[in-house]
Amino acid sequence: MKVLMFGWEFPPFSTGGLGTHCYGLTKALHQKGVQVTFVMPKMSKNLRHNFIKIIHAEDGKFIEIASDLMPYVPSFDVKYIPQEGENGQLYGMDFFHNVNRYTQLAVRAVKNEDCDVIHCHDWMTFQAGIKAKEEKKKPLVVTVHSTEFDRSPLAPNPWINHVEWKGMYMADRVITVSEYMKRRIMEKYSVPEGKITVVYNAVDADAHRGERINFGLNEKIVLFLGRLTIQKGPDHFLRAAKKVLEMEKKTRFIVVGTGHMLPDLINMSIDLGISDRVIFTGYQESIAEFYRMADLYVMPSVSEPFGIAALEAMSAGLPVIVSKQSGVSEVVRHCMKVDFWDVDEMANKILGVLRYETLRTEMQKNGNVEIAGINWLNTAEKTASVYSGMVGG
Repeated sequence: MKVLMFGWEFPPFSTGGLGTHCYGLTKALHQKGVQVTFVMPKMSKNLRHNFIKIIHAEDGKFIEIASDLMPYVPSFDVKYIPQEGENGQLYGMDFFHNVNRYTQLAVRAVKNEDCDVIHCHDWMTFQAGIKAKEEKKKPLVVTVHSTEFDRSPLAPNPWINHVEWKGMYMADRVITVSEYMKRRIMEKYSVPEGKITVVYNAVDADAHRGERINFGLNEKIVLFLGRLTIQKGPDHFLRAAKKVLEMEKKTRFIVVGTGHMLPDLINMSIDLGISDRVIFTGYQESIAEFYRMADLYVMPSVSEPFGIAALEAMSAGLPVIVSKQSGVSEVVRHCMKVDFWDVDEMANKILGVLRYETLRTEMQKNGNVEIAGINWLNTAEKTASVYSGMVGG
């Protein structure tokens, strides 16, 4: 089975769960005998060839396309396709122009690539996948990791909405990462239920384990990790933090990530009177250390198609509280679940975990057992089954 896969994020240059998904999926697909050619925009940063040794050149192929779409990782067997008259320069800052240029150059790059199935991840690659399907006469699978309605709930971009709809309409099969996302695209994009397959994300259970980092302070650490956007609910996290600190003053809250809300969140922590108990780290390339220093991870997302970070936290041995408005809440049982808007209940659950060691220990122990069964080989097996259904294999 040969799969032509279009993506726009791959570790270590990734900003969220999509890059983690692409890495875990492609590695596990290879272990199941699926040959993947992965097409991505070219990074403007220096290539990190030491990272990609995990997947050997003879096992797969990565093609880089000149683009400002970031972040992306370079890879092996690189084919660099420059735009006409490039003169060493990447495109201008027009984001939508870059998406269109990526589409054109990606289709050029794969003209001679043989495949059985075409697989696209999220809207930025959908147009390239549609054109490749039309030229190669091969079935198209699209995975919807999130939609514009999730990322920008207050003012979704109509052009992006249309690209997402067309990608799902033209696809022969649509994969979603949760039942939550399945319901969303049925409601927002009128995708027939029979066209959708749910394939959950997974986690490398050993990737975030390690010795706990202890600063010798007599205080508990509560962790938020994610983009600082409305979708991720960092403002709800701070409101819950205020209520927790009224009861447990020896608690510190760490906010890892960046985004357009950062200045407002800093001001919010000042207005709430908790700025001395909240640390904003900004973007961090390595996050394993934060899992190892925390006592609890909270994911208060407003609309979370999945939420791989919750699985990572559990694999690191942390008790976890997740929003009920998330896909990961469908997968794990040994965690606490709360509506994102209910900051009183969120604060109560945080206090319960921090105060009662027995509860915390049981969540950690059972979480470790549960997480062992949520692996990328299972995700790859279900994805490969979708491919087989497309080609009659």
